[in-house]
Amino acid sequence: MDFAYTDIQNVIKESLERTCKYFDDQYWLRIDESGEFPEEFYQKMATDGWLGICIPEEFGGSGYGVLEAAIMMRAISESGAGMSGSSSIHINIFGLKPVEVYGNKEQKERMLLPIVTGSEKACFGVTEPDAGLNTTQLKLRATKVGDRYRVNGQKIWISTAQVADNILLLARTTPLEEVEKSTEGLSLFYTKLDRQKVHIREIAKMGRHAVDSNELFFDDFEIPETDLIGEEGKGFNYILYGLNPERILIAAEAIGLGMAALRKASDYARERVVFNRAIGKNQAIQHPLAASWAELQATWLQVLKAAWLYDKGLPCGADANAAKYLAGEAGFKACERAVMTHGGFGYAREYHVERYLREIMIPRIAPVSPQLALCYIAERVLNLPKSY
Repeated sequence: MDFAYTDIQNVIKESLERTCKYFDDQYWLRIDESGEFPEEFYQKMATDGWLGICIPEEFGGSGYGVLEAAIMMRAISESGAGMSGSSSIHINIFGLKPVEVYGNKEQKERMLLPIVTGSEKACFGVTEPDAGLNTTQLKLRATKVGDRYRVNGQKIWISTAQVADNILLLARTTPLEEVEKSTEGLSLFYTKLDRQKVHIREIAKMGRHAVDSNELFFDDFEIPETDLIGEEGKGFNYILYGLNPERILIAAEAIGLGMAALRKASDYARERVVFNRAIGKNQAIQHPLAASWAELQATWLQVLKAAWLYDKGLPCGADANAAKYLAGEAGFKACERAVMTHGGFGYAREYHVERYLREIMIPRIAPVSPQLALCYIAERVLNLPKSY
């Protein structure tokens, strides 16, 4: 067991830290206030080759694993970019895994390279208003008409749809009542997002204003059959291939944001003088911050383990869910404690920690709730009966 980063992993971490210095606190404060997509940051990540870190070299990427991607996403979030920065490129890192694994050669060549170069942006269309995390109950319908699929229905909480060129879309091609298993009859597509046939409505939300979240309404939206990934009806199984990497990466981002919050809190505690002494001398300040550091450090080991298992092709569902659960909780505690360390100034935008607290709610809630992550572990590891 070796806890040291490889030379390549150290280069990834150090390179990202240098690059992210160009995008300082004021940059992220500005785009949070304006709500504009961090295009300059996104293009810098593309120019430097980071968007294809997990994509095979034959399709323009770097061919590294999810472990290297986790190191990358933690470094971005920890720089102060938080979820505003990491979410802007999040889907580039894991989202097209199903295309990479199940797409044909023509699809891989056509779909992957534009993501690597940053010439095209993508969004991920799975969640629906009535289904939530119960993916097998999706109602968005794709009906085959000749050599095309006609799509009608709705999706919700779709990130980056305002700026996306393409969408990775899960739709039901066979009605639920006509399949033997609820996981059957769902198909996966990666296709152009035709805004003439898809109405996109942005959702006003608590945080991460620079990366949009949306409701999508499909009205006779057409997809050519050449954009069907793999076989019709097997999309649920394909989408699972991207879920564990997503949990691992969002856990890394939560840890990075928690560490950024601790850095701000520690800096402030050393400088802030109350009753003629720095507040950092008080154990009531020291101990909560130290406890958060310990929790984040321990959770990082869980993230690395889950990523290592995934890259080795070993079962990692329980470890990925554990990493996501632990990181969401530890990150939240760290951000909350950073605000409390600042006292009243923690409520002021200019000190940045209030943004961290708003943004840390994302990895705590999504892409799977903490309760469902625990249900997975209870059922798959502890062999307890299904509770829902």
